[in-house]
Amino acid sequence: MASSLNKVMLIGNLGRDAETRFTPNNLSVSNFSIAVTRSYKGKDDQWQNETTWINVVAFDLSDYYKSALRKGKKIYVEGRLSIRVYTDRDGIKKYFTEVIAEKIIPLEAKEQSGETSGNLSDSQPEYKTDLQSSTNTADDGLPF
Repeated sequence: MASSLNKVMLIGNLGRDAETRFTPNNLSVSNFSIAVTRSYKGKDDQWQNETTWINVVAFDLSDYYKSALRKGKKIYVEGRLSIRVYTDRDGIKKYFTEVIAEKIIPLEAKEQSGETSGNLSDSQPEYKTDLQSSTNTADDGLPF
């Protein structure tokens, strides 16, 4: 038995609100991007920041997540790396890299009466998915 691992863990800020659409089989598919920034010392001995934008796909998000995943919010995403290959209108092969989310945890403090508390809310649900059943691409109507 060959063993392998495809695991991605990210902490970053949402670059845009989550956009949700539905397949013909009524499976919800939400897309969003997160910005992950790393700091390093450059050749001039000055600190530099490098931001990487990562596309994320989540299946069957609850209404809580559909409304909570807003631009600028800090979140933790755990999932697997996926590379889709498709041919564009001009016949050119294109590659699209994204993370298929298996777990999402909001990292921002819950807002209460216009102020932000210093503690993470215990009432925020954690998004987990059973990817074996929700990403069966044989008949879910997804174009990829």
